[in-house]
Amino acid sequence: MLLGIPKELASGENRVAIIPSDAKKLVRAGAAVQIEAGLGLGSGFSDQEYVDAGATVVADRNAVLSSADVVLRISKPSIEEIKQLKAGCIHVSYLDPFNEHELIKAFRDQQVTAISMEMIPRSTRSQKMDALSSQASLAGYVMVLLATTKLPRILPMMMTPAGTLKPATVFIIGAGVAGLQAIATAKRLGAKVVAFDTRDVVAEQVRSLGGKFLEIDLGETGQTKDGYAVELTEEQRQLQLEGQKKQIAESDIVITTAQVFGRKPPVLVTKDMVAGMKPGSVIVDMAAETGGNVEGSVAGETVEVDGVTIIGNGNWANYVSRDASQMYSSNLFNLVDEGWDKEKQAMVIDFENDILQGCVITHSGEIVNDTIKNLIK
Repeated sequence: MLLGIPKELASGENRVAIIPSDAKKLVRAGAAVQIEAGLGLGSGFSDQEYVDAGATVVADRNAVLSSADVVLRISKPSIEEIKQLKAGCIHVSYLDPFNEHELIKAFRDQQVTAISMEMIPRSTRSQKMDALSSQASLAGYVMVLLATTKLPRILPMMMTPAGTLKPATVFIIGAGVAGLQAIATAKRLGAKVVAFDTRDVVAEQVRSLGGKFLEIDLGETGQTKDGYAVELTEEQRQLQLEGQKKQIAESDIVITTAQVFGRKPPVLVTKDMVAGMKPGSVIVDMAAETGGNVEGSVAGETVEVDGVTIIGNGNWANYVSRDASQMYSSNLFNLVDEGWDKEKQAMVIDFENDILQGCVITHSGEIVNDTIKNLIK
C-alpha cells in the first residue's frame, strides 16, 4: 500500500503530517511511503531524513496525490486536488465537515474514503489519535507566550532594590485542553492565574494547577459525553458575561479558549469589557478564525482597540511547528495503525471499529457519517 504525504499549501504553514521517525515505522509495517520534496523543511526535517527512513521523495505533487492509496495531510484539500485522487483511496486530514459541504460531496463523488481528524471520538482508547487535543495543548502554551510579548510588564512578582513589582493577573476563560495548558504555562511564568469554565467539574483541575477558579452561579450546566461544555441558555450566557466583567477589568491578560466544533463560538468578551480594561492589557482570542470569542478581534491579525491589544493570529500550534508536527504525526500514525491489517499490509476500513465509525465521513461513493449526512442534502 502506497502512502502519500504532500506538502501543506496554506500560507505560513510549517507543520508536517508525518515526521521521519513515523515514516520509518510505517515502512517497517509494510507500507511504501512517498513524500513531496521539501515536505518537512519548515519544521527542520530534511528530505534526506525521509530517504534514510525508507521513504521515496518525489518532486511532482500531482504524482504524490494521484498515485497514493492513502493520503496523509493536515489541512483540507481543494476540490481540484480531490479530483486527482484515485477512486478507492483513503484521505486523512482536517476537513471541517460541518461547514465544507461541497468538499464532502466531492469526496463522495470521487469514491474516496474521507477521514476527518476533527471527528476522532473523545474516548480513552482514541486519545493517542486525538489531533484536536494534541494541537490545542500546544496552542494553550503558545497563546500565553504571545501575550507576554505584547504586555508592557513582566508576569512574576519581582523584588529588587528599586522596589517590588507585583505579579500580572492572567484570566483564562475555558478550562479545556488549551485552557488548562494556558493556566499551567502562565503559572510557571509567575503570574496570578484566575480561570472560569461553565463546567464545575473542572474547577478542581484548575486549582490543582495553581489557578483560582472564578465562581459564577449559572444554575444547572454540564458537559456532553465527549467532555465538551453544554451550550448555555441566553439567560445563563448573560449571567456569565456579568460575572466575568469585574475580573476582566482587573486582568492584565485575558485568554479565551471557547471553541464549539461545527458552530460559531460564543462571544465572551464584549466591546464594553474591552473598553473597561487597563491600557496596555492584552487579549488572546483562540477562536478568532471561526468567528471569535472577543468583539473586535480580527482573524489572522493582532489589532489594538481602546488601548488593548487583541491577538487573533490563529494556527497557534504552528508557532512551535516541530513539536506540533511530532504530535500530529503520532496521531496520524496511531490512526493508520488502528486500521492496519498486518497480513494484507494495508489500512482497512472496518465499520465495526468504534473509532473509525465516528471519523469516516465518506466511503464507497456514500456519505456514511449520519450526522454529516443529515446536514448535506
